[in-house]
Amino acid sequence: VKTEQLKAQSYAQAALELGQGTFGEQDVINAYRGVVGLSRQEVAQYLLGRFDLEDAARIRMDAYNVVTPWQAYIQIRMRIYESILEDPLVIVKHRCPYNLDLLVWAREARYKTGLATLSRCSQAGRVLQVLDISNEFDFIATGDDVNTGKPEPEIYRLMAHELGIQPASGLVIEDSLNGVKAALAAGMGCVAATSEFTGKSVRASKLLDERWIVDNPQNLKNVVKEYIQTTDGTVNRRK
Repeated sequence: VKTEQLKAQSYAQAALELGQGTFGEQDVINAYRGVVGLSRQEVAQYLLGRFDLEDAARIRMDAYNVVTPWQAYIQIRMRIYESILEDPLVIVKHRCPYNLDLLVWAREARYKTGLATLSRCSQAGRVLQVLDISNEFDFIATGDDVNTGKPEPEIYRLMAHELGIQPASGLVIEDSLNGVKAALAAGMGCVAATSEFTGKSVRASKLLDERWIVDNPQNLKNVVKEYIQTTDGTVNRRK
């Protein structure tokens, strides 16, 4: 699911809730593009500073039982984000058909499949339920299962361990620069399926060969097949 669009929308609406009408939703979304993939704390602190919302967020700290303005902003944003996910039509509208097609192909080819997301377990479960793919993964890891987020490699090391594979025989499909960094730090291969929010930063990093960066989602499955061929089929299959 194209969650970055939904996350951007939730950050923008939370900022508008705190703001005094001096900026619009699109202004916040444009600013969010520059911090995609950073931690929630870093994103929140940047946007609070960018739109001069720290005092407004400080007033809301007691209501959310938190001790910093950025935490209050995150709580407001999470409330909005969860309300967005309550609508199954929104989830279906923002699904990534070519990613789902890749998942179907991988399952039919008997590759082990895992989902590694820093979303909360409840949020991930909601999306999987709506798309009816809860049973299409051999293991699912969420932000509730790890102590550190991307670019730290913890979630991918956990994935390799639970799938019973050596990291080098795993291939990660990522969409953000921090995700790519996490995959490579875990010792895994990586193909980047970029979005309008992430393509520029992924390419500028030079961490991946150009052939492993997919801007057109229609090409994703073919690029993955090419990657597997270049690694002599070492990507693990299920027995």
